[in-house]
Amino acid sequence: MARRPECPGHGAAHRPTHPYPRTARVNAVLAEVIATALERLRDRDERLSLLTVTAVETAPDLRRANVLFASLSAEAGEALEQHRVELQAAIARGGRMRRTPTLRFSSDPAVSAGERVEEALRRVHRGDG
Repeated sequence: MARRPECPGHGAAHRPTHPYPRTARVNAVLAEVIATALERLRDRDERLSLLTVTAVETAPDLRRANVLFASLSAEAGEALEQHRVELQAAIARGGRMRRTPTLRFSSDPAVSAGERVEEALRRVHRGDG
């Protein structure tokens, strides 16, 4: 059987290249959509008022996404979990994705590590450590 000739603009040689991997692009879209949805939710739930989405880590199969956040409010994680369905619906509407990942929320460990480093530096500066 004869091989079909390549059409211009099709095939591996003509696929667009992206500066970073697919999951990184998905993470950026999810972070943007979630941040926008949180802006609307803040009017109804004060526990979300001092919350920042610091990162989103999506599984390679795009079925799950871990949303890392920083907040001064101890109840922020509970509030996010309570509004999870609404946030997933916002992703379905505005995420331009075939599948909406299941969201999980975690406090960003880098924020608490940074706070520990700052406290250690303060102690050294004061001469306590």
